[in-house]
Amino acid sequence: MLNWLVAGIGDITIKRTLPAILAEPRSRVAGFLTRDPAKAKQYGAPAWTNLDAALRESGCEAVYIGTPVVLHAAQTIAALRAGKHVLCEKPTAMNYTEACAMQQAAVETGRLLGVAYYRRMYPKINRAMELIRQGAIGRVVFAEATAHSWFPEEDARDAWRADPAMAGGGPFYDIASHRIDLMNFLFGRPLHVAGQLSNAVFHYGVEDNGTVMMEYAGGIRAVVDARWNSRIVRDEFRIRGTDGELDLSPLNDAPLVTPTGVEQIPAPVNLHYPCVEEFVTSALTGAPFRSGIDTAVWVDWVTQRVMERQ
Repeated sequence: MLNWLVAGIGDITIKRTLPAILAEPRSRVAGFLTRDPAKAKQYGAPAWTNLDAALRESGCEAVYIGTPVVLHAAQTIAALRAGKHVLCEKPTAMNYTEACAMQQAAVETGRLLGVAYYRRMYPKINRAMELIRQGAIGRVVFAEATAHSWFPEEDARDAWRADPAMAGGGPFYDIASHRIDLMNFLFGRPLHVAGQLSNAVFHYGVEDNGTVMMEYAGGIRAVVDARWNSRIVRDEFRIRGTDGELDLSPLNDAPLVTPTGVEQIPAPVNLHYPCVEEFVTSALTGAPFRSGIDTAVWVDWVTQRVMERQ
């Protein structure tokens, strides 16, 4: 059994992570860390407003960090140094330096530190990886992902994710990070990075669009474009090889178009559940976790290089 302290009771926690923890048979909610303890009453578990007290008194063995990005590094490092395993929401941190500090704390404490890049656990992604290894599209040379949505200034005005001091960045941090991580999952550590951020439509404190190109071993190039300035929602993901392509669009739905036909491989009903399930297995048994800090930190390496060049 793994007892969880849940830090932050926001949208993702309520809709996905907490239901996943409650549904996972080896998990139990030991308590909550929240600025508003009233939010925890419906779950029948105690709540704290002070992290040190919660870590000391809750009896937890693992902590889910679902707070704004600005808090991730300090809260994660405190939990690790208290002897707890940590599953941190993405993006890992405000910058690469913070992410490396989190990684170092995990090494020093010997605790598991995962980051919730849950798309690594999608059956469709892992089927695509299998087809690539089988040579179904020849030698991979290019991949592209787009994640487009509409986030007008009136909605962004009171949203912490549109505040650079809280979130670090806009769609480039919030939604491109998932796709950057998938490119890394498929192709390894990126070797070179070039990117551009701008405010083409909206003028809130973070960018309203970001585009990055990454180069991997063997000359593979990948492009990720994320934006909050498109009324047309897009969730595209394609991998092109010398002899064909794999089309996973939309990424969060079932179709996988291959050179030989269409396979229907649905995403999990709760997108976070396989990530939570695998994290629990890793924490309890020491088995590998597909989205550990050692891979997640390379997303921060990419985003920081783009941010530095603006």
